[in-house]
Amino acid sequence: MKKLIEWKNSPNRKPLIISGARQVGKTWLMKEFGREYYDKVAYVSFFNNERIKKVFENDFDINRIVSNLKIESNVNISENDTLIILDEIQDCPKALESLKSFSETGQNYHIVAAGSLLGVLLHENISFPVGKVDELMLYPMNFIEFLDALGEKMLLDVLVKKEFNIIKDQETKYIELLKLYYFIGGMPEVVLEYVENKDLNAVRMKQEIILNQYVRDFSKHIKSTELARMLQLWDAIPTELAKENKKFIFKNVKIGARYKEFEIAIEWLKLSGLIYVVNRVRDVKIPLKGYVDHSAFKLYLLDIGLLSAMSELDPKVLIDSNAVFVEYKGALAEQYVAQQLVQNYSLYYYTSENHMYENDFVLKKDSGIVPIEVKSGKNVKSKSLKYFIDKYNPTSAYRFSLMPYEKHEKMINIPLYALSLF
Repeated sequence: MKKLIEWKNSPNRKPLIISGARQVGKTWLMKEFGREYYDKVAYVSFFNNERIKKVFENDFDINRIVSNLKIESNVNISENDTLIILDEIQDCPKALESLKSFSETGQNYHIVAAGSLLGVLLHENISFPVGKVDELMLYPMNFIEFLDALGEKMLLDVLVKKEFNIIKDQETKYIELLKLYYFIGGMPEVVLEYVENKDLNAVRMKQEIILNQYVRDFSKHIKSTELARMLQLWDAIPTELAKENKKFIFKNVKIGARYKEFEIAIEWLKLSGLIYVVNRVRDVKIPLKGYVDHSAFKLYLLDIGLLSAMSELDPKVLIDSNAVFVEYKGALAEQYVAQQLVQNYSLYYYTSENHMYENDFVLKKDSGIVPIEVKSGKNVKSKSLKYFIDKYNPTSAYRFSLMPYEKHEKMINIPLYALSLF
């Protein structure tokens, strides 16, 4: 919401495109933004709406288009005080192209558009208005937003203010809420279900509905020749993350399989926002992407709650104070960290040449490269972080675990529940 307010007030404002996976809350966010910060909201969806699609077929005359949008939305659209929302814009590529005209000759119209498969659409020879639009990626709710949704204002405030002593005193509460987040995740509708009813079985049902919607998208948009591979890959992600070595191995998906067989499936899932691809880097130099090993990578789901659902994590596990952290070989902890960091950083991982040492993530932070070790509990023994520090001498190195906040000369330990302090 803060970024949308900045966009509204920017003197260089262009039409805004919000992308992200289905069910991350794009429509709600646009409507709520309009309700809070505009006099009027003109909402138009292209889903199953052939009438409005035809408006964009002949030309991109701004006056004609706006006149039709007024009729469609039943709102008297005017410049500067009306938010025009174009939802499901992936169903009307011509509307996407029209944003260039709005950028050039209709700057006083405030337009925000959203689509759930825009990344896929743009790789199907659709003309994208490069340089003529602003862009925003929407992700599932992070742990900070989750605390806010659950009404934990005081615990949230302590984290934001970095009051380390109080954070340590409230460790038990934070861990209980982190366990909940591991199970529920950050899909807005799922979080709302828990807030309203406190029923984890109902939460799981919501998650399964969303997962089924994703699979239906596969069937709708993927060629039949690729569909079987897509489903094989999708179903294998929880199993691969549950391994000690989380590098994705294709022969575990299908005997004799190679990357080339699943290349299209990986790219589709990545572009649709359903997975995060974290590549290995061969060396630790800036820019990290210049040292990517494209043959080695890990795949994470967009949301930890959906991973818990696909892994069939039993709600009863939450009753055991340790089981949710020690089971699945740290898969949930790594997924959690990836999901929190991917919103602000490009993520990679590093292994030594002999593969004896592995850092779960490396990223560029400020002007340097930072190694990150993820530990699911309080057992934090590891040689990999020390190896990295000795070899590359980074300004700082981070470990995320359930241990309290602690800062040494090089290494900083941050509790998993206080990841916002990173």
